[in-house]
Amino acid sequence: MNTERKNFIVIDEKFTCKNCGEKNPKHGASCRNHCRKCLYSEHIDETIPGDRKSDCKGLMAPIYSIFDSKKGQVIVQKCLKCGKTSLNKIADDDNLELLTKLLNANPEAADELTRNRRNNA
Repeated sequence: MNTERKNFIVIDEKFTCKNCGEKNPKHGASCRNHCRKCLYSEHIDETIPGDRKSDCKGLMAPIYSIFDSKKGQVIVQKCLKCGKTSLNKIADDDNLELLTKLLNANPEAADELTRNRRNNA
């Protein structure tokens, strides 16, 4: 019988961003796993959110944002060291200007917009 945990491990702790130096407080309502200012995080989880088992420790850069039907808006991040991608739910105090830019950078949304424009031309 496999007894390995497969669900989210709740960890809400303050941290200083390794990308921009912003001091990030605990979120309180959820788990804060990315910087509220630059939206970067550190690759510390390996398999399960909150497992803290990754040896990589690379910076996870925000590359675009998508809307998830269960989680709402999420940030797609890519590790600058190993290339792993992950999704992070946005927080209510995240940088709104940067979130908007990431939503507009979404390649899926851009492809859909292009298809709609071609179909309406």
